[in-house]
Amino acid sequence: QLSEDVERASENPADEREGEMEVHEDSSSVILPDNELGTAAPSLRFSKTCLKNVFSVILLFIYLLLMAVAVFLVYQTISDFREKLKHPVMSVSYKEVSLYDAPGIAFYPGKARLLSCKHHYYDHIPPLINPGQPGDIDCTTERINYTDPFTNQTMKHALVVQGPRDVKKKELVFLQFHLNGTDQDFSAIDYLLFSSFQEFIDSPEKAEFMKDCESSYSSWKFSGGFRTWVKMSLVKTKEEDGSETVEFKQETSVVNYIDQRTKPRSDQLFFVVFEWKDPFIQTVQDIVTANPWNMIALLCGIFLALFKAADFAKLSVKWMIKIRKRHLKRKSQVMNHIN
Repeated sequence: QLSEDVERASENPADEREGEMEVHEDSSSVILPDNELGTAAPSLRFSKTCLKNVFSVILLFIYLLLMAVAVFLVYQTISDFREKLKHPVMSVSYKEVSLYDAPGIAFYPGKARLLSCKHHYYDHIPPLINPGQPGDIDCTTERINYTDPFTNQTMKHALVVQGPRDVKKKELVFLQFHLNGTDQDFSAIDYLLFSSFQEFIDSPEKAEFMKDCESSYSSWKFSGGFRTWVKMSLVKTKEEDGSETVEFKQETSVVNYIDQRTKPRSDQLFFVVFEWKDPFIQTVQDIVTANPWNMIALLCGIFLALFKAADFAKLSVKWMIKIRKRHLKRKSQVMNHIN
Protein backbone atom coordinates (compact mmCIF):
# COMPACT_ATOMS: atom_id res chain seq x y z
CA GLN A 1 0.00 0.00 0.00
CA LEU A 2 2.86 2.37 0.82
CA SER A 3 4.46 1.74 -2.58
CA GLU A 4 1.14 2.40 -4.36
CA ASP A 5 0.73 5.70 -2.47
CA VAL A 6 4.24 6.73 -3.51
CA GLU A 7 3.48 5.97 -7.16
CA ARG A 8 0.24 7.96 -6.97
CA ALA A 9 2.07 10.87 -5.39
CA SER A 10 4.66 10.81 -8.19
CA GLU A 11 1.92 10.84 -10.83
CA ASN A 12 -0.05 13.76 -9.30
CA PRO A 13 2.34 16.62 -10.39
CA ALA A 14 1.91 15.68 -14.06
CA ASP A 15 -1.86 15.72 -13.67
CA GLU A 16 -1.69 19.10 -11.98
CA ARG A 17 0.47 20.56 -14.75
CA GLU A 18 -1.95 19.25 -17.40
CA GLY A 19 -4.83 20.86 -15.47
CA GLU A 20 -2.99 24.21 -15.43
CA MET A 21 -2.45 24.03 -19.20
CA GLU A 22 -6.14 23.39 -19.75
CA VAL A 23 -7.01 26.37 -17.59
CA HIS A 24 -4.74 28.67 -19.61
CA GLU A 25 -6.15 27.41 -22.90
CA ASP A 26 -9.80 27.86 -22.10
CA SER A 27 -10.31 29.45 -18.74
CA SER A 28 -13.93 30.39 -19.29
CA SER A 29 -15.10 26.85 -20.03
CA VAL A 30 -12.81 24.80 -17.70
CA ILE A 31 -12.93 26.74 -14.37
CA LEU A 32 -16.20 25.22 -13.19
CA PRO A 33 -15.38 21.52 -13.90
CA ASP A 34 -11.88 22.01 -12.50
CA ASN A 35 -13.32 23.40 -9.27
CA GLU A 36 -15.77 20.51 -9.02
CA LEU A 37 -13.03 17.89 -9.54
CA GLY A 38 -10.75 19.67 -7.09
CA THR A 39 -13.34 19.54 -4.33
CA ALA A 40 -14.55 15.95 -4.96
CA ALA A 41 -11.19 14.15 -5.26
CA PRO A 42 -9.69 15.33 -1.93
CA SER A 43 -12.86 14.43 -0.06
CA LEU A 44 -12.76 10.91 -1.54
CA ARG A 45 -9.09 10.55 -0.69
CA PHE A 46 -9.69 11.89 2.81
CA SER A 47 -12.45 9.35 3.45
CA LYS A 48 -10.19 6.44 2.40
CA THR A 49 -7.32 7.70 4.51
CA CYS A 50 -9.58 8.17 7.51
CA LEU A 51 -10.94 4.65 7.11
CA LYS A 52 -7.43 3.25 6.93
CA ASN A 53 -6.42 5.14 10.06
CA VAL A 54 -9.46 3.81 11.94
CA PHE A 55 -8.62 0.23 10.97
CA SER A 56 -4.99 0.79 11.98
CA VAL A 57 -6.02 2.04 15.41
CA ILE A 58 -8.35 -0.95 15.84
CA LEU A 59 -5.54 -3.34 14.88
CA LEU A 60 -3.21 -1.57 17.28
CA PHE A 61 -5.64 -2.05 20.18
CA ILE A 62 -6.12 -5.70 19.22
CA TYR A 63 -2.37 -6.31 19.31
CA LEU A 64 -2.10 -4.50 22.63
CA LEU A 65 -4.80 -6.82 23.96
CA LEU A 66 -2.91 -9.83 22.64
CA MET A 67 0.24 -8.56 24.34
CA ALA A 68 -1.63 -8.34 27.66
CA VAL A 69 -2.90 -11.91 27.20
CA ALA A 70 0.65 -13.08 26.40
CA VAL A 71 2.01 -11.45 29.58
CA PHE A 72 -0.73 -13.15 31.63
CA LEU A 73 0.12 -16.52 30.04
CA VAL A 74 3.79 -16.05 30.94
CA TYR A 75 2.89 -15.37 34.57
CA GLN A 76 0.45 -18.31 34.70
CA THR A 77 2.96 -20.71 33.11
CA ILE A 78 5.69 -19.83 35.59
CA SER A 79 3.26 -20.13 38.52
CA ASP A 80 2.03 -23.56 37.37
CA PHE A 81 5.60 -24.78 36.91
CA ARG A 82 6.59 -23.73 40.44
CA GLU A 83 3.45 -25.34 41.86
CA LYS A 84 4.17 -28.65 40.10
CA LEU A 85 7.72 -28.63 41.40
CA LYS A 86 6.41 -28.35 44.96
CA HIS A 87 3.82 -31.13 44.54
CA PRO A 88 5.17 -34.14 42.59
CA VAL A 89 2.81 -36.89 41.47
CA MET A 90 3.16 -40.47 42.71
CA SER A 91 3.75 -42.90 39.85
CA VAL A 92 3.06 -46.64 40.26
CA SER A 93 4.38 -49.18 37.76
CA TYR A 94 4.32 -52.99 37.71
CA LYS A 95 7.04 -55.30 36.48
CA GLU A 96 6.21 -58.96 35.81
CA VAL A 97 8.81 -61.57 36.78
CA SER A 98 8.96 -65.37 36.65
CA LEU A 99 11.41 -65.76 39.55
CA TYR A 100 11.75 -63.63 42.65
CA ASP A 101 14.92 -63.15 44.60
CA ALA A 102 14.26 -65.52 47.52
CA PRO A 103 13.26 -63.41 50.54
CA GLY A 104 14.49 -64.07 54.04
CA ILE A 105 11.99 -65.05 56.76
CA ALA A 106 13.31 -64.43 60.26
CA PHE A 107 11.35 -66.24 63.02
CA TYR A 108 11.60 -65.44 66.71
CA PRO A 109 10.22 -68.70 68.16
CA GLY A 110 11.32 -68.23 71.76
CA LYS A 111 10.81 -71.60 73.44
CA ALA A 112 9.08 -73.06 70.38
CA ARG A 113 10.92 -75.61 68.23
CA LEU A 114 10.90 -76.07 64.47
CA LEU A 115 9.53 -79.54 63.64
CA SER A 116 9.42 -79.51 59.84
CA CYS A 117 9.97 -77.22 56.88
CA LYS A 118 9.44 -78.06 53.23
CA HIS A 119 8.93 -76.42 49.82
CA HIS A 120 5.76 -77.37 47.94
CA TYR A 121 4.46 -76.44 44.47
CA TYR A 122 1.10 -75.68 42.86
CA ASP A 123 -0.51 -74.94 46.26
CA HIS A 124 -0.52 -78.64 47.12
CA ILE A 125 0.22 -79.38 50.79
CA PRO A 126 -0.12 -83.08 51.64
CA PRO A 127 -1.79 -84.05 54.93
CA LEU A 128 0.39 -84.22 58.03
CA ILE A 129 1.30 -87.79 58.99
CA ASN A 130 2.60 -87.22 62.50
CA PRO A 131 1.59 -83.74 63.64
CA GLY A 132 3.54 -82.62 66.65
CA GLN A 133 6.46 -84.94 65.82
CA PRO A 134 9.78 -83.95 64.22
CA GLY A 135 9.75 -84.26 60.43
CA ASP A 136 11.89 -83.36 57.43
CA ILE A 137 13.60 -79.95 57.30
CA ASP A 138 14.22 -79.43 53.60
CA CYS A 139 14.64 -75.65 53.84
CA THR A 140 17.84 -73.62 53.99
CA THR A 141 17.96 -72.28 57.55
CA GLU A 142 20.43 -70.47 59.75
CA ARG A 143 20.32 -69.34 63.36
CA ILE A 144 21.63 -65.94 64.39
CA ASN A 145 21.92 -64.08 67.71
CA TYR A 146 22.11 -60.31 67.92
CA THR A 147 21.24 -57.52 70.33
CA ASP A 148 17.97 -55.62 70.06
CA PRO A 149 18.62 -52.51 67.90
CA PHE A 150 16.19 -50.43 69.97
CA THR A 151 17.36 -51.30 73.50
CA ASN A 152 20.93 -52.63 72.92
CA GLN A 153 20.46 -54.80 76.02
CA THR A 154 18.13 -57.68 75.08
CA MET A 155 19.63 -60.56 73.15
CA LYS A 156 17.41 -61.81 70.32
CA HIS A 157 17.54 -65.31 68.83
CA ALA A 158 16.35 -65.57 65.21
CA LEU A 159 15.81 -68.52 62.91
CA VAL A 160 16.27 -67.33 59.32
CA VAL A 161 14.62 -69.43 56.57
CA GLN A 162 14.92 -69.06 52.80
CA GLY A 163 11.57 -68.08 51.25
CA PRO A 164 9.91 -69.14 47.96
CA ARG A 165 11.23 -68.08 44.53
CA ASP A 166 9.30 -69.65 41.65
CA VAL A 167 6.09 -67.69 41.25
CA LYS A 168 4.90 -69.51 38.11
CA LYS A 169 4.88 -72.89 39.85
CA LYS A 170 3.27 -71.27 42.91
CA GLU A 171 6.14 -72.33 45.13
CA LEU A 172 5.38 -72.10 48.84
CA VAL A 173 7.15 -72.84 52.12
CA PHE A 174 5.28 -74.78 54.81
CA LEU A 175 6.62 -74.73 58.39
CA GLN A 176 5.50 -76.46 61.58
CA PHE A 177 6.50 -75.35 65.08
CA HIS A 178 5.91 -76.98 68.46
CA LEU A 179 5.67 -75.23 71.83
CA ASN A 180 5.47 -77.39 74.94
CA GLY A 181 3.63 -75.13 77.35
CA THR A 182 3.82 -71.36 77.90
CA ASP A 183 3.34 -68.99 80.79
CA GLN A 184 1.46 -66.46 78.62
CA ASP A 185 -2.28 -66.35 78.02
CA PHE A 186 -1.74 -66.14 74.26
CA SER A 187 0.84 -68.04 72.25
CA ALA A 188 2.24 -66.52 69.06
CA ILE A 189 5.49 -66.44 67.11
CA ASP A 190 6.92 -63.22 65.66
CA TYR A 191 8.38 -63.17 62.16
CA LEU A 192 10.10 -60.65 59.93
CA LEU A 193 10.37 -60.50 56.13
CA PHE A 194 13.38 -58.96 54.39
CA SER A 195 14.12 -58.66 50.69
CA SER A 196 17.06 -61.03 50.01
CA PHE A 197 18.14 -64.19 51.80
CA GLN A 198 21.29 -64.32 49.65
CA GLU A 199 22.38 -60.91 50.90
CA PHE A 200 22.05 -62.23 54.44
CA ILE A 201 24.23 -65.26 53.61
CA ASP A 202 26.88 -63.13 51.87
CA SER A 203 26.97 -60.50 54.62
CA PRO A 204 30.19 -60.63 56.70
CA GLU A 205 28.36 -59.14 59.71
CA LYS A 206 25.11 -61.09 59.92
CA ALA A 207 24.23 -59.64 63.33
CA GLU A 208 24.49 -56.06 62.02
CA PHE A 209 22.52 -57.10 58.92
CA MET A 210 19.65 -58.39 61.07
CA LYS A 211 19.72 -55.26 63.25
CA ASP A 212 19.36 -53.11 60.11
CA CYS A 213 16.51 -55.31 58.84
CA GLU A 214 14.65 -55.06 62.13
CA SER A 215 15.07 -51.27 62.06
CA SER A 216 13.75 -51.04 58.48
CA TYR A 217 11.01 -53.69 58.17
CA SER A 218 7.80 -54.36 60.09
CA SER A 219 7.22 -57.55 62.04
CA TRP A 220 4.07 -59.70 62.24
CA LYS A 221 2.73 -62.62 64.30
CA PHE A 222 1.00 -65.93 63.67
CA SER A 223 -0.88 -67.80 66.39
CA GLY A 224 -0.80 -71.39 67.65
CA GLY A 225 -3.63 -73.80 66.90
CA PHE A 226 -4.19 -72.35 63.40
CA ARG A 227 -2.76 -72.59 59.95
CA THR A 228 -1.79 -69.10 58.80
CA TRP A 229 -1.47 -68.60 55.03
CA VAL A 230 0.67 -65.57 54.12
CA LYS A 231 0.61 -64.22 50.55
CA MET A 232 3.38 -61.70 49.95
CA SER A 233 3.80 -58.89 47.44
CA LEU A 234 6.88 -56.75 46.92
CA VAL A 235 6.85 -52.94 46.77
CA LYS A 236 9.93 -50.95 45.74
CA THR A 237 10.00 -47.22 46.45
CA LYS A 238 12.46 -44.87 44.74
CA GLU A 239 13.41 -41.90 46.89
CA GLU A 240 14.29 -38.40 45.69
CA ASP A 241 18.01 -38.96 46.29
CA GLY A 242 18.00 -42.00 43.97
CA SER A 243 18.04 -44.67 46.68
CA GLU A 244 15.58 -47.56 46.64
CA THR A 245 13.73 -49.06 49.59
CA VAL A 246 11.89 -52.38 49.61
CA GLU A 247 8.92 -53.39 51.72
CA PHE A 248 6.47 -56.28 51.81
CA LYS A 249 2.70 -56.19 51.70
CA GLN A 250 0.93 -59.32 52.80
CA GLU A 251 -2.50 -60.85 52.89
CA THR A 252 -3.15 -63.46 55.59
CA SER A 253 -5.88 -66.03 55.96
CA VAL A 254 -6.27 -68.12 59.11
CA VAL A 255 -7.76 -71.63 59.21
CA ASN A 256 -8.50 -73.48 62.44
CA TYR A 257 -6.43 -76.63 63.04
CA ILE A 258 -8.40 -79.65 64.28
CA ASP A 259 -6.14 -81.58 66.60
CA GLN A 260 -6.89 -85.27 65.99
CA ARG A 261 -4.25 -86.67 68.27
CA THR A 262 -5.56 -89.41 70.55
CA LYS A 263 -4.46 -87.97 73.87
CA PRO A 264 -5.29 -84.43 74.87
CA ARG A 265 -2.14 -82.35 74.90
CA SER A 266 -1.22 -79.11 76.58
CA ASP A 267 1.36 -78.21 73.93
CA GLN A 268 0.73 -75.85 71.02
CA LEU A 269 1.26 -76.46 67.31
CA PHE A 270 1.98 -73.64 64.85
CA PHE A 271 1.51 -73.93 61.09
CA VAL A 272 2.42 -71.18 58.63
CA VAL A 273 2.61 -71.04 54.82
CA PHE A 274 4.47 -68.38 52.79
CA GLU A 275 3.67 -67.83 49.10
CA TRP A 276 3.95 -65.02 46.57
CA LYS A 277 0.66 -63.34 45.78
CA ASP A 278 1.35 -62.55 42.09
CA PRO A 279 4.32 -62.20 39.71
CA PHE A 280 4.24 -58.39 39.72
CA ILE A 281 6.75 -56.18 41.51
CA GLN A 282 5.22 -52.81 42.31
CA THR A 283 7.51 -49.79 41.87
CA VAL A 284 6.51 -46.45 43.40
CA GLN A 285 8.26 -43.18 42.66
CA ASP A 286 7.50 -39.47 42.74
CA ILE A 287 7.65 -37.71 39.38
CA VAL A 288 7.40 -34.02 38.53
CA THR A 289 4.83 -33.52 35.77
CA ALA A 290 6.23 -30.10 34.87
CA ASN A 291 8.58 -30.38 31.88
CA PRO A 292 11.09 -27.50 31.83
CA TRP A 293 11.67 -27.84 28.07
CA ASN A 294 7.96 -27.44 27.32
CA MET A 295 7.84 -24.36 29.53
CA ILE A 296 10.93 -22.88 27.83
CA ALA A 297 9.41 -23.50 24.38
CA LEU A 298 6.12 -21.89 25.45
CA LEU A 299 7.90 -18.85 26.89
CA CYS A 300 9.98 -18.45 23.72
CA GLY A 301 6.81 -18.49 21.61
CA ILE A 302 5.11 -15.95 23.88
CA PHE A 303 8.10 -13.59 23.90
CA LEU A 304 8.39 -13.88 20.11
CA ALA A 305 4.73 -12.90 19.81
CA LEU A 306 5.35 -9.95 22.17
CA PHE A 307 8.27 -8.68 20.08
CA LYS A 308 6.32 -9.08 16.83
CA ALA A 309 3.35 -7.25 18.31
CA ALA A 310 5.57 -4.41 19.57
CA ASP A 311 7.26 -4.17 16.15
CA PHE A 312 3.89 -4.08 14.39
CA ALA A 313 2.62 -1.40 16.77
CA LYS A 314 5.70 0.74 16.13
CA LEU A 315 5.37 0.37 12.34
CA SER A 316 1.63 1.14 12.56
CA VAL A 317 2.30 4.37 14.44
CA LYS A 318 4.99 5.41 11.94
CA TRP A 319 2.70 4.57 9.04
CA MET A 320 -0.17 6.65 10.49
CA ILE A 321 2.15 9.61 11.06
CA LYS A 322 3.45 9.33 7.50
CA ILE A 323 -0.08 9.08 6.07
CA ARG A 324 -1.12 12.13 8.11
CA LYS A 325 1.81 14.18 6.83
CA ARG A 326 1.12 13.10 3.24
CA HIS A 327 -2.56 14.04 3.59
CA LEU A 328 -1.69 17.50 4.91
CA LYS A 329 0.81 17.98 2.08
CA ARG A 330 -1.76 17.03 -0.59
CA LYS A 331 -4.34 19.28 0.99
CA SER A 332 -1.94 22.24 0.90
CA GLN A 333 -1.11 21.46 -2.75
CA VAL A 334 -4.79 21.36 -3.71
CA MET A 335 -5.47 24.66 -1.93
CA ASN A 336 -2.51 26.27 -3.68
CA HIS A 337 -3.74 24.97 -7.04
CA ILE A 338 -7.27 26.30 -6.43
CA ASN A 339 -5.86 29.66 -5.43
